[in-house]
Amino acid sequence: MSRLACGIVGLPNVGKSTLFNAITAAGAECANYPFCTIEPNQGMVPVPDDRLAVIREHIDSEQVLPAVLEVWDIAGLVKGASTGEGLGNKFLANIRETQAILHVVRCFEDDDIIHVDGKVDPLSDISVIELELVMADLETVDRALEKTAKKARGQDDQAKFEVTVFEKAKALLESGKGLRHAEWGEREATAIARLFPLTSKPVLYVANVADDDVAGDNAHVAKVREHAAALGDEVVVLCAQIENELAVMEPDDRAEFLADLGLERSGLERLVQGAFKLLGLQTYFTAGPKEIRAWTIHAGDKAPVAAGVIHTDFEKQFIRAEVYSVGDLTEHGTEQAIRAAGRLRSEGRDYVMRDGDVAHFLLGK
Repeated sequence: MSRLACGIVGLPNVGKSTLFNAITAAGAECANYPFCTIEPNQGMVPVPDDRLAVIREHIDSEQVLPAVLEVWDIAGLVKGASTGEGLGNKFLANIRETQAILHVVRCFEDDDIIHVDGKVDPLSDISVIELELVMADLETVDRALEKTAKKARGQDDQAKFEVTVFEKAKALLESGKGLRHAEWGEREATAIARLFPLTSKPVLYVANVADDDVAGDNAHVAKVREHAAALGDEVVVLCAQIENELAVMEPDDRAEFLADLGLERSGLERLVQGAFKLLGLQTYFTAGPKEIRAWTIHAGDKAPVAAGVIHTDFEKQFIRAEVYSVGDLTEHGTEQAIRAAGRLRSEGRDYVMRDGDVAHFLLGK
């Protein structure tokens, strides 16, 4: 399947690079001044999944490989970025390379950490970022409209259609709204997609709180939640500094620390799982003596497509899939016992994969 990536965005000094350090252990520089991230940092983020350990309990294997998401840490944007302020629209261009946006919002007070605007105001921060994305898209649509309008003067029916689509997009952007908040027909969406617009990407808001407020029980978080709810978006609350500390702990120490905080899962686990859900993804597994591995597919993908994630040729060579669930493995103990109990299913080309399937693919030549 195509590469899956999220971009971490936000104003300077909201905790983006601290968060990135924690989820990728990539060592992105963190410093108390704007623009400490001067190149987009990329990392592959494992998707937490307890089912991998369950499979490992019953199937001996050399290694366990989780599903992953690619995450980009992008330099802090400021007002005017779309026209070159701060580090300018170079970084807006990098955001175009992602499928979703993780919008980090500062929801803590700390006089020792400079805020680029001099005060903590989550809604103002959000509006700055969202307006810059809108303005960048408006520039993109204007260019496309000018180019397409020339073709539409002739007999190019597709160009004429695209002009109407781009005019609709321009009107929406000029009103200050992002493209993801409008209704688009399938053909319209295809025309818009080729522009790689920033404001069409799904957004997950990340409320970064202080280490003494991991539940996010403050007015700043409440404002972010209200804003997200109005747009139909989700919010994950975490303390990036604590997550950075958790990332370097041994598993037992990490579990004890989380328990002391009254948390079942780290904020990073909830963040990555939230991003996974945001992109409409699900997981299936393959398991054997060499490796137990989680594979990423879109919800609704059929078995041949799932096989093609392993290798592109597998989709063409697909004959059938032998499938069982992690629950079947827990109940019966081994694949042989699952087969003997009649729980191993043989599925054809029209089978829609379920989240948590364990699959063996039978292939032809």
